Amino acid sequence: MKEDKVKVLLVDDHEMVRIGLAAVLGTEDGIEVVGEAGNGMEGLRLAREYKPDVVLMDLVMEGMDGIETTRRLTEEMPECRVIVLTSFLDDEKMYPVIEAGAFSYLLKTSRASEIADAIRAAARGQSVLESQVASKMMNRFRRPAQAESLPHEELTEREMEVLQLIAQGKSNQEIADELFIGIKTVKYHLTNLFGKLGVEDRTQAAIYAHRHGLAK
Repeated sequence: MKEDKVKVLLVDDHEMVRIGLAAVLGTEDGIEVVGEAGNGMEGLRLAREYKPDVVLMDLVMEGMDGIETTRRLTEEMPECRVIVLTSFLDDEKMYPVIEAGAFSYLLKTSRASEIADAIRAAARGQSVLESQVASKMMNRFRRPAQAESLPHEELTEREMEVLQLIAQGKSNQEIADELFIGIKTVKYHLTNLFGKLGVEDRTQAAIYAHRHGLAK
């Protein structure tokens, strides 16, 4: 018995990209391009009509971009797998579309065989991330753990100055005079740095500063 082909919908605002993808994927075993859309709204309409297994989604399009299209598509058709195929690797596009439900993330520099393999993998329920994307994701999840162990790294430069003066036993007025700021501003910075360090008062803040070698 012949296996059903993976039905693919192409959503990209560049016609030549869609033509090239359709031509290449048309030669791949087990893959069938069922439709092409030039923008997000058209992509949603065709997805409702053709019920594709996989959508190859561009990110930057006029009107509804790939992030919002992905969000709406995965909410409406959770069984459909969205593979982002884009030229962009910047954080403000990559993370939101993954959070919106993108199943895989590839760059347009990927080889045709890699795109085809990602489509087949998605149909089997397996995600694929381009190597540079995977590295960025790993780095993103490493950073919070480091920040949690060193709360003072969250302090601004001014808050750090206030903390160091607290560690020297300076009063609010003395801190204000040394930094050329008002008393209210000093109190504002104190409130912020106490919260970031997880301490309750000046004494605890001073102890924290000495313990972590921050006092001058």
